[in-house]
Amino acid sequence: MSSDAPVAKKAPAVRTHHGDSFEDPYEWLRDKESPEVTAHLEAENAYADERLAHLGPLRDRIFEEIRGRVRETDLSVPVREGDWWYYGRSVKDKQYGLQCRAPLAGPDDWTPPKLDAESPVPGEQILLDANVEAEGQEFFSLGAFSVTKDGTRLLFGADVTGDERYTVRVRDIATGEALPDVLEGIGSGAQFTPDGAYIVYSTVDDAWRPDRVWLHRVGDASRERDVEIAHEEDEAFWMGVGFTRSDRFLEIASGSNTTTEVDLIAVSDIDRLYAGDEGVDSIGVFSRDEKVEYSVDHAIIDGADWLYVLHNQDARDFELIRMPLGDPDAEPEVVLPHTPGTRLEDVDCFRDFAVVEYRSGGIPRVAILDYRTNELREIAFDEPLYSAGASGNPEWAPPTLRLSYGSFTTPGSVYSYDVGSERLTLLKRAAILGGYDPADYGQKRLWVPAEDGTAIPVSLVWKRSFGEPGGAIRPVHLYGYGAYEHSIDPGFSTPRLSMLDRGVVFAVAHVRGGGEMGRDWYEDGKLENKRNSFTDFVDVARFLEDEGYTDAQHVVAEGGSAGGLLMGAVANLAPERFAGVLADVPFVDALTTILDPSLPLTVIEWEEWGDPLHDASFYRYMKSYSPYENVRDGAPYPRILAMTSLNDTRVYYVEPAKWVQRLREAGADALLKTEMVAGHGGVSGRYNAWRERAFQLAWMLDVLGLD
Repeated sequence: MSSDAPVAKKAPAVRTHHGDSFEDPYEWLRDKESPEVTAHLEAENAYADERLAHLGPLRDRIFEEIRGRVRETDLSVPVREGDWWYYGRSVKDKQYGLQCRAPLAGPDDWTPPKLDAESPVPGEQILLDANVEAEGQEFFSLGAFSVTKDGTRLLFGADVTGDERYTVRVRDIATGEALPDVLEGIGSGAQFTPDGAYIVYSTVDDAWRPDRVWLHRVGDASRERDVEIAHEEDEAFWMGVGFTRSDRFLEIASGSNTTTEVDLIAVSDIDRLYAGDEGVDSIGVFSRDEKVEYSVDHAIIDGADWLYVLHNQDARDFELIRMPLGDPDAEPEVVLPHTPGTRLEDVDCFRDFAVVEYRSGGIPRVAILDYRTNELREIAFDEPLYSAGASGNPEWAPPTLRLSYGSFTTPGSVYSYDVGSERLTLLKRAAILGGYDPADYGQKRLWVPAEDGTAIPVSLVWKRSFGEPGGAIRPVHLYGYGAYEHSIDPGFSTPRLSMLDRGVVFAVAHVRGGGEMGRDWYEDGKLENKRNSFTDFVDVARFLEDEGYTDAQHVVAEGGSAGGLLMGAVANLAPERFAGVLADVPFVDALTTILDPSLPLTVIEWEEWGDPLHDASFYRYMKSYSPYENVRDGAPYPRILAMTSLNDTRVYYVEPAKWVQRLREAGADALLKTEMVAGHGGVSGRYNAWRERAFQLAWMLDVLGLD
């Protein structure tokens, strides 16, 4: 017999905005340092463990299934950079990977060596063993790893709490000696300058917004002499920094959810920049115009410098132009005109060609751009649903392009594409042990009508031995996200096989607010259109039931972060449609968060959700759907499992903690599980991650009656 669920005390706090008052009895749970809060979260964990103790054997079986499908000792495909092949190594029973390298056979060696994980690699150097660095830590995550161009030094940034703040250290590779440089509390993505003399890094403000970019001279034990090279004062913008692949320019970008500004600084001027020379000029690409987003890359064509700019000024799905560098009066040349429905997403310039990534028909695609003819040559694949993109291409002048590829049924794959011959060569496909055969599984896309007539794409994945979906009532695992123009693209999941092999159909509702169908799809699910995301998901669940794919007793829904908001909203809108809802790090107290500009990311988020602090209409609109404030007493809620992390800086643990209390008041069967040392991405370490996923899958199978 289970003990009673933890009951948090009530300490009413009144929030008043725009003449509306809301009494929040659980806001006191926000005090992370309070022993009473810690005790409550630990009591919730104990209660969840007790309630789900009967699933222990199933969790163990699923964990062993996941582990049994993975080649635990393995190597990634080596990537060429400088005089070395760089690759990752995983070792059985080790939580974390090793960063390694081996020498090239010669300057013309562009074919990655075929390495055997069980055999020694000639000339191998282990650059970083994360297992060693993580010793004594409950959490460990790398946020930076960079090697100087000459291959003599490395830097790495580690987070040991989950709050996404990193400590960067530098080592001499030949001797293993630690240099005196220690940069604490910085943002992710620190890297060496091309000559290796400096480190470029960012820091954050009190709201955890990356707002400053710095130069640190390698070998300096102090940060007192570090030079601030950029500061973004607008609280709605964050900063990013990097180098063009040509190594000619340092690129500093400021961006909000709707606006971009990019400045370029010649790498040859970095010494002067560090010395404080005020005469260093930056190259501004476009002025900061509200609602104009763009990205920039640098190309050299016939000895002339060009900037390739992807922008959305009067081009909703973006247009690609190019401009000669150093001639501000030159008229931009249109390279790829705006084509409604074809969302241009990225341009990546190499010496002899550019790569364009775009989205058409709900599928992410990749193509080669000829600099001289502007011809776009798509790299085609056979499957109807797939994801493809360029990755692992640090070199400026490669004859081949490295591609990543996968689908719902094809494990993650790495290809080499010979740009001259147009030949595609499979370098590696993730091994799925235990006799996996992709032919045993099916994938297809449905188009489901929403109540306003919009066709919602829905991806289905299933095991063929259980029959084609739609022929009989089947258990369904329905996933959704729907925010930030983030797309849930076709991709393989090893843990998912434990569901498919038990007869569950996996479905992705590609609701509005995501980016699957272009910029309009995103715009139709944000700000004053946000409710479309929620009603789309409910309409998909209704369709699957009406068309005989399943029934409400056999649907479990899942979403995380902004997808957790989706889960909370649909549980309020249509609780009768679902048997269970898994909400991972869920953004379920959205209005409280977005009203407080002192919280991380809030001001930045106003362009996604609206500004309820200053705009009464957005206040009323957000209050109408924010899950915590719209829990309905006596509603037939499904079983609910909320999972969160104490050190999450993106969605605070307090949101699901408050939500679960309110749900229980309304009569819902709701559980809360909090990782006490983790961040937004959950636990660290692959075995820990597998156990966490096994916990979630076992709960979903229990909801579906398949435990």
